[in-house]
Amino acid sequence: QVQLVESGGGLVQAGGSLRLSCAASGLTLRYVAVGWFRQAPGKEREFVTAIIARGGSTYSADSVTGRFTISRDNAKNTVYLQMNSLKPEDTAVYYCAAAFDPKPPTQNVYDYWGQGTQVTVSS
Repeated sequence: QVQLVESGGGLVQAGGSLRLSCAASGLTLRYVAVGWFRQAPGKEREFVTAIIARGGSTYSADSVTGRFTISRDNAKNTVYLQMNSLKPEDTAVYYCAAAFDPKPPTQNVYDYWGQGTQVTVSS
């Protein structure tokens, strides 16, 4: 049984940083694409960033490019989302997701999802 568990969310002031973790069981993350998505109240879930299995290429939404970084620790079977220079508009529930070959990795086509972690950025 595949399980993804996010952690690391919380309350931070604008300009601050947080690092989210996505730990997996029942699935080896180095062999799949892992994406981070977020959903703010009253809005649709949106793509944030993703890392694919082969080559480790990454994709990011324009709104987070230069501020957010996705990375993978194969030894810990965990994917991280480092978020810097946070803005109030980054406030949302953040979800990690995994899939073997999502096409494209920037869309909501993933097979496995975590329960989400709340990120709140105060102004």
